[in-house]
Amino acid sequence: MMIEKIAVIGAGTMGHSIASAFALYGYSVNLFDTYEDQLKNVKGMMEKELAELVEGQLIDRAEVEKTLAGITLFTDLEAATEDRDYVIEAIPEKIDLKRELFANLDRFAPKHAILASNTSSLTLDDMMEAVTDERKKRMIINHWYNPGLLMPLVELSFFGNMPEDIYREVEELYKSIKKQTVKVLKPVPGLVANRIQQGVAREVFSLIQQGVAEPAEVDKALKFGPAFRYATTGQLEVADLGGLDIWCIVGDNLLKEMDNSTCASPILREKVEQGKLGVKSGSGFYDYNSEEIEKIKKEFSQRLIHQLKASEFYIK
Repeated sequence: MMIEKIAVIGAGTMGHSIASAFALYGYSVNLFDTYEDQLKNVKGMMEKELAELVEGQLIDRAEVEKTLAGITLFTDLEAATEDRDYVIEAIPEKIDLKRELFANLDRFAPKHAILASNTSSLTLDDMMEAVTDERKKRMIINHWYNPGLLMPLVELSFFGNMPEDIYREVEELYKSIKKQTVKVLKPVPGLVANRIQQGVAREVFSLIQQGVAEPAEVDKALKFGPAFRYATTGQLEVADLGGLDIWCIVGDNLLKEMDNSTCASPILREKVEQGKLGVKSGSGFYDYNSEEIEKIKKEFSQRLIHQLKASEFYIK
């Protein structure tokens, strides 16, 4: 059966972006949240984000109106999911909340519906503890990257509970909205992308902690060095192109000198304790003028849009 009707549970940062991404490609989307105030403002947020795609010439203005018209808002979970083919939750990362939600979705959604979670930190087994054995065959983790409307990556679990044909349905769904899927074969914390990101972050924070270079210089080294290649070329491709013998020698020389800590960087923890949380507090590794924060966020989106357009030339 083709997936045509979507429900997104949670209208926060990730949920509303996921809803927009599906509706943009013509899917009927029900967006549920328990907070009416959140729903009151959510279409305005969506319109603003879609307008950035218009500015970036990825879509035209008519598509904004069509996308917003394809999203229906709900505060009643049963009404939001009773006729849906695919339900994805983006609620807070609390296992008790997710277990209860999936138990309810198991009752409310049609038997054929596939239930999905946007988590990257909780296990599928724990989340589906209270659902029927039949429904367990139709449950999946699909972890989006923020902002979901712009970032192409979605990580999909294939942990043994779901038959291959149902997995392929989900994979095809994401292909239809131009997402790049990663098939994750083992339930490891953080899945694939976040683990890679944390590996890079650990060394970046360590370099700052050691005073090796100022934050702007470290970021420059990443943006115009490794990340410049990573925008188009994976690490294993880079290794093959450079020569595995060279990578082996460099690894032997460098890895013993690099950070191997198993908890967050002391400099990161110190910033948090000082209330320096980044853009949202006005200070982190950089200082932010409150009047310029919206401009900074918009410029970030514009860079992603530029990269998204360029990515069409090399995505396989």
